[in-house]
Amino acid sequence: MDTSEGTVIGVFTCEQCDLSSPYTFYGQKPPNTRAIVLLEECYGMRDPFNPEREKFLVLGSKCCLCKKTVCVGTECSIFYTKRFCLPCVREHLEQFPEQIQMELAKKKTAKKM
Repeated sequence: MDTSEGTVIGVFTCEQCDLSSPYTFYGQKPPNTRAIVLLEECYGMRDPFNPEREKFLVLGSKCCLCKKTVCVGTECSIFYTKRFCLPCVREHLEQFPEQIQMELAKKKTAKKM
């Protein structure tokens, strides 16, 4: 199976929002890229909106605490040195920097409006 040509190797599904999409690579090194190494093991695919083979989209990764598969959407996860799903962030909020705590508080307030 040649993943460098964008062959689908599975279907990524976010356990938070149910976003579902085929993925063509998993890991830190997207195919057809020379100097790119991602900071996390992630699910990705070639960008279907760009004809350049080296362009890609990161779909998501696994939460480093609970191991659930989550997308990179701001309602589902954050990346702070590692990927965290929002339920785990809320559960361990006091262990995150004040800036992240304030951002989550803003989101909570905006949702109530």
